[in-house]
Amino acid sequence: MSKRDYYDILGVNRNASADEIKKAYRKLAIKFHPDKNPGDKEAEENFKEAAEAYDVLSNAEKKQRYDQYGHAGVGGAGGQGGGFSMDDIFSQFGDIFGENDFFGSFFGGQGGGGRRGPRYQQGSNIRIRIKLTLSEMRHGVEKKVKYRRMVEAAGVQYSDCKNCGGSGSVRRVTNTFLGQMATSSACPVCSGMGRTITNKPREANEQGLVGQEFETSIKIPGGVAEGMQLSVNGQGNSGPGGGPSGDLIVVIEQIEHEELQRDGNNVIYTLWLSFPEAAMGASVEVPTLDGAAKIKVDSGTQSGKILRLKGKGFPDINGYGTGDQLIHIQVYVPTRISAEEKELLLKLQDSKNFKPEEKDKSFFDRMKDMF
Repeated sequence: MSKRDYYDILGVNRNASADEIKKAYRKLAIKFHPDKNPGDKEAEENFKEAAEAYDVLSNAEKKQRYDQYGHAGVGGAGGQGGGFSMDDIFSQFGDIFGENDFFGSFFGGQGGGGRRGPRYQQGSNIRIRIKLTLSEMRHGVEKKVKYRRMVEAAGVQYSDCKNCGGSGSVRRVTNTFLGQMATSSACPVCSGMGRTITNKPREANEQGLVGQEFETSIKIPGGVAEGMQLSVNGQGNSGPGGGPSGDLIVVIEQIEHEELQRDGNNVIYTLWLSFPEAAMGASVEVPTLDGAAKIKVDSGTQSGKILRLKGKGFPDINGYGTGDQLIHIQVYVPTRISAEEKELLLKLQDSKNFKPEEKDKSFFDRMKDMF
């Protein structure tokens, strides 16, 4: 028998979205589900056929090959059903038959009422804070940290939960106008784990876990910023009953620099110049995150001018280049002067070079001159 078109099987057009394909499959799966059609071989074949169509059309790569080459593009030379077993279908399409999904709760998550298996609970995450200098945040650093995490205590013993028989779920069958329907939920005794603790050390908690001190090295890349969080997989608290561990979450805190400030990926430094330095120019030393650097200040430099040291900022954490160090010039005006200094300034105040040019005057100063 020739294979039917997958789009015809699901009743969707070739431009159907992924959501439309999924909804169409759910509708057919409900219609032909074995729990609703016990002993009906034709319904079972239709159920498998719909699963095969969904397997191809819900996968972007398979769908592209099917659209281009038909069944040959996805190896579909056999008969309908594609060799899918019922276990294959229920295990492969967890998003359709999962226990938290409507369909799963409606039919118990397993078409033939098979054993679901224990549900392992993941351990909780641990959050720690690491303080870094601006230099460490720029260049990256490896830090050793000590923290306390919960792990399974030695000597803990388990046995299958007597209430659910180790499956982790309890199933109830009820009669409805559609026939017999089954609902499944996590076992209230073992919380879905399928096991209960039969023996544990006195120091362990009710989940069989004890606290232990750990030390680990954490590589922190250059470019991290205040408040950024890094995740170290599997270094959090252990999951109860052998479940996977949570993560270690590292929160970055910035240690303030005495002279430098951070602005995004740029470094900001305020350079104060004396009036003679600004007027005549100077060679001055400024701090950077790589150590001191000498820069040249041109004669006639004004307050507010910004000098740039290219590439002396922070590398972008996503690899989009490196920031700069921006040097903000401020000319210092003394608040107290001696009699001798005053005499010198009085001699200079009438000099043309010590008066602002017309272009340097503010708008309001020019308006005063006009009126």
